[in-house]
Amino acid sequence: MSKLYFRFGAMNCGKTTALLQVAHNYEEKGMKVLVIKPSIDKKGNKKIVSRLGVERKVDILLSPSEKLTPKIDFNNLSCILVDEVQFMKSSQIKELWIIAKLKDIPVICYGLKTNFKGKLFEGSKALIEVADELEELITICKCGKRAKFNARLIDGKYTKVGDEVAIDGLDASYEPLCGKCYIKQVLKINTNL
Repeated sequence: MSKLYFRFGAMNCGKTTALLQVAHNYEEKGMKVLVIKPSIDKKGNKKIVSRLGVERKVDILLSPSEKLTPKIDFNNLSCILVDEVQFMKSSQIKELWIIAKLKDIPVICYGLKTNFKGKLFEGSKALIEVADELEELITICKCGKRAKFNARLIDGKYTKVGDEVAIDGLDASYEPLCGKCYIKQVLKINTNL
């Protein structure tokens, strides 16, 4: 029985690059992979785009209201890879879990765990509940410590207000921060307690 994996991390930790590497590894061995991205992620349109400049066309661009299973050709499928999984609905995550178990196909999901307010995304929450394996991908804060938070910047200023979804590079920019820097820079709480 195959597993459902959730590989998560703060912005800039290399999630998309890791997904592209996994796809390459499977395909180099002649195996078929399916790459999925939620349509809410407008960055790259029908492609996933790594900050390193590597990109790939997705096989399925999934809207929030769509069911996933009818869109998949399971013949000779070796692996399903999902980018920006945090934007998926919990019902779509359940479909991915069922596919891994009943079709015996590994499903590897990449995305953010929390939004810029430090709250779980719907898709991430559902994955934490059902994924067989959770793996945190690491990046660092500007101070050099491990970053766990995604700070949103609008016009170069940190903000803690706004809609949950604002796409990096299109609607806003983001910076990975450690807890201390997030408290100081975003929450504006005095760190000299």
